[in-house]
Amino acid sequence: MIRAAVLGSPIEHSLSPVLHRAAYQELGLVDWSYDRFEIDEAALPQFVAGLGPEWAGLSLTMPLKRAIIPLLDAISDTAASVEAVNTVVLTKDGRRLGDNTDIPGIVSALHERGVDKVENATILGAGATASSALAALARICSGEVTVYVRSRARADEMQEWGERLGVAVRTADWTDAADGLGAPLVIATTPASATDWLAADVPAGPGTLFDVLYDPWPTALAAAWQQRDGRLLGGLDLLVHQAVLQVEQMTGRHTAPLAAIRAAGEAALRARH
Repeated sequence: MIRAAVLGSPIEHSLSPVLHRAAYQELGLVDWSYDRFEIDEAALPQFVAGLGPEWAGLSLTMPLKRAIIPLLDAISDTAASVEAVNTVVLTKDGRRLGDNTDIPGIVSALHERGVDKVENATILGAGATASSALAALARICSGEVTVYVRSRARADEMQEWGERLGVAVRTADWTDAADGLGAPLVIATTPASATDWLAADVPAGPGTLFDVLYDPWPTALAAAWQQRDGRLLGGLDLLVHQAVLQVEQMTGRHTAPLAAIRAAGEAALRARH
């Protein structure tokens, strides 16, 4: 049996097992398994050290995306750009290679919906996901990215990420976030309910909203966006596209089954409600 798994804490909510198992089934990989393990930063080194030759890969969620880096033999430029690894491929010669599929996953999800280039963009929030969003925008945004933040420390951090990633970043106070909803692309990276107060401020004929939450869905902001006929992407879009890339890397298959992975994710979310 060839093994893969997702690690994190908390982990029981993760849809990754559903997505990866659906891919294995579609690809006919009957000797592959994918599990989830509740692992925190303290337990991570021992877990990784105990992985045998039957292991092909790991998915990492919070709080392990940075903690895994010292345990790896190499990481990709994409992962290094945001100091975050969400994918580990375990090679047959025993090497541990880290990558970040969140960044190209955001780009792929947007591309699927016809968003290839934008002149400017807005990011709501400045947490861990915001740096991945900024790295994705480095690939598709030709102009300024405005990031709405709650604190001076977060603003400084996002400015530093902008300098590292080669993105023109302007920071603004969270209380002014409604001003950013007119951008052609808005990426919301905040926890559940944090953007609810903005629902009443969605402009007529809005551009594209990428809200990285998937449960609960839709958020109040996403629902208002859809009502005003804006293009809408949700957290499941990100999960599906980053999972496609993970499956391809871990299995060595060139094309993972996007439709099957998405259908499995949608079914799992429906079952929760």
